[in-house]
Amino acid sequence: QKAQRYEAVKWVMVFAIGVCTGLVGLFVDFFVRLFTQLKFRVVQSSVEECTEKGCLALSLLELLGFNLTFVFLASLLVLIQPVAAGSGIPEIKCYLNGVKVPGVVRLRTVVCKAMGVLFSVAGGLFVGKEGPMIHSGAVVGAGLPQFQSISLRKIQFNFPYFRSDRDKRDFVSAGAAAGVAAAFGAPIGGTLFSLEEGSSFWNQGLTWKVLFCSMAATFTLNFFRSGIQFGSWGSFQLPGLLNFGEFKCSESDKKCHLWTAVDLGFFILMGIVGGLLGATFNCLNKRLAKYRMRNVHPKPKLVRVLESLLLSLTTTVVVFVASMVLGECRQMSSTSHSGNDTLSLQGMSEDVNSSIKTFFCPNETYNDMATLFFNPQESAILQLFHQDGTFSPVTLSLFFLLYFLLSCWTYGISVPSGLFVPSLLCGAAFGRLVANLLKSYIGLDHIYSGTFALIGAAAFLGGVVRMTISLTVILIESTNEITYGLPIMITLMVAKWTGDFFNKGIYDIHVNLRGVPLLEWETEVEMDKLRASDIMEPNLTYVYPHTRIQSLVSILRTTVHHAFPVVTENRGNEREFMKGNQLISNNIKFKKSSILTRAGEQRKRSQSMKSYPSSELRNMCDEHIATEEPPEKEDLLQQMLERRYTPYPNLYPDQSPSEEWTMEERFRPLTFHGLILRSQLVTLLVRGVCYSESQSSASQPRLSHAEMSEDYPRYPDIHDLDLTLLNPRMIVDVTPYMNPSPFAVSPNTHVSQVFNLFRTMGLRHLPVVNAVGEIVGIITRHNLTHEFLQARLRQHYQTI
Repeated sequence: QKAQRYEAVKWVMVFAIGVCTGLVGLFVDFFVRLFTQLKFRVVQSSVEECTEKGCLALSLLELLGFNLTFVFLASLLVLIQPVAAGSGIPEIKCYLNGVKVPGVVRLRTVVCKAMGVLFSVAGGLFVGKEGPMIHSGAVVGAGLPQFQSISLRKIQFNFPYFRSDRDKRDFVSAGAAAGVAAAFGAPIGGTLFSLEEGSSFWNQGLTWKVLFCSMAATFTLNFFRSGIQFGSWGSFQLPGLLNFGEFKCSESDKKCHLWTAVDLGFFILMGIVGGLLGATFNCLNKRLAKYRMRNVHPKPKLVRVLESLLLSLTTTVVVFVASMVLGECRQMSSTSHSGNDTLSLQGMSEDVNSSIKTFFCPNETYNDMATLFFNPQESAILQLFHQDGTFSPVTLSLFFLLYFLLSCWTYGISVPSGLFVPSLLCGAAFGRLVANLLKSYIGLDHIYSGTFALIGAAAFLGGVVRMTISLTVILIESTNEITYGLPIMITLMVAKWTGDFFNKGIYDIHVNLRGVPLLEWETEVEMDKLRASDIMEPNLTYVYPHTRIQSLVSILRTTVHHAFPVVTENRGNEREFMKGNQLISNNIKFKKSSILTRAGEQRKRSQSMKSYPSSELRNMCDEHIATEEPPEKEDLLQQMLERRYTPYPNLYPDQSPSEEWTMEERFRPLTFHGLILRSQLVTLLVRGVCYSESQSSASQPRLSHAEMSEDYPRYPDIHDLDLTLLNPRMIVDVTPYMNPSPFAVSPNTHVSQVFNLFRTMGLRHLPVVNAVGEIVGIITRHNLTHEFLQARLRQHYQTI
């Protein structure tokens, strides 16, 4: 019943995360729409008046006033919480990979992120709100099941569930998927995004929960948006923040097809060009990010705000001047309303035509550049996808170039900013340009411009972010057109392969720039020349089963390790261990003796058992070896299995490893008994769990699992604790709290096996234990990073 209740609560929490993420998306969308409409209404009326009076400079000042104010507010919010800058996808990717990024899932982060992104989008910067929606969903997933917050310390609920990193990581995966689902109206795409880009540790049960969470987010957002915008509550007309509309040829054009087999060749070429453009974008953005890290970030925080304002000023002037000077007057299409049988398509066509701008153009014509620049980005995408009228190739080329350069500059400044919508808009302009050229110069009248715009958007976005499965499904769900599955998939694959030839995806680049030890999906084949003994850390800091408080405090205050092996010294094997062994490059090179017979191996194991530091167990083993009768053997085995804790003796409790130890002492044979976490040791000290020398360890107080995890996820810091009330000579028995059976590997295990075990099981520490149960090293995330493995491989070749 307890297990069923736990599972039921988990489902309720997943549903609540989806609903809350949908509401965050609704909040962002509502205020972005409100501020953007206000800004464009004021500026457009001003432009129309000043066209006759010749006071366009006044219109530019009005637009600058709106944009600079909004961007300034967005930058201020990032100053409050710096981790709210950018899209947040690299940070969430790191978190789900197992790296703790400070402040990434705090309540203050989601508030600054949601409010900041609505100001940065309304401020006219070339950013999207889809990336920050993913981060916001992840924060909701992390915080909601905890029922507590640092920012709201007084609000405390006694909610005993989900007090572990694994549960929290699962909820963050669900929240990130819900963010994608709310952004694009793509619940299946959100689930696949969480699986492909986000989560490092996945299980079958999580798939269904994540999909359920994504569905809840999509339909919550859909329900409220449909009711607020159309007044038809429960009609579910607006599935996501970004809707691509319905792709459909006009019935009057009999030659038109959405796409044909001939077009696939062009789509592949567009994928190659998209990959090259994406690689160029990533290269320029990487250089820009490095320049910021050297010259902007070390300076006072005000400099970051000034950079954001400078970018806003530049963007506003470029948009205004380009719209007024570089646009062409194009003829409006008369077939805009023909052939629209469905209400939704007619509504979409009216929406497209209502966003046409006629700046400086006579009747029945529109300014194509102003139509793209003087609209919200979503409306500009719809124009490129569905506008039957044409856009001049010169206009599309200039628009693409300006948008490409300004988007590249924008991503990475100190405002919350997404990359999906700018990339889609940039790529859509590229695709529409290809369609115009094919129609005008090659004479291919059958092609549908909207399809080429969509494929161009997919090619450019795929070239920048390098996602395949999830992006394919997101774009298919956003278009509601399954027939686009094949061309989108082929284009994205080609774009990814082309881009990967030059550099990594934009998110991976920013993760690397921050120096985060992110683990890839698998290691290179060449790494199998290394063994666990080549990459492990042999210089161990360990604790004894019974350790004095002064030793524990000394260890915790002089190291930053998050886990410590619990060991006893195996002095019987010490001389054997040191003989013939060499320490090469701070690693143990194991003595390769002649082949041992099976009997010799068995004899070593029995000796190791005898040296196990428990007089009771030693007597049992001696008795076990001496007696040959099967019934007694079963009884003794049963007695050993029934023992919950083995009573460890008080062996050298005050001798903790120190820097003054000789190499021989440092690498003394240590029998491995388990792992204990830093947080557990601190909790034991805080709660005074110890006993005196004159007592037995049985007199030590016992803490339940709930008491041990009560402070999760923020355990007290050892440096902040006042331990004057504790007697430093008291002894702590750590055996009831350690993990007595952690995952462990042999020193001769291939690196690929070590990596797969570490990655798939979500480990943080992997002890290396030899054949006789002695710990010889430990492997952490740092030892499996690409840079570390490359360095060890070079060292391996030099040794050979």
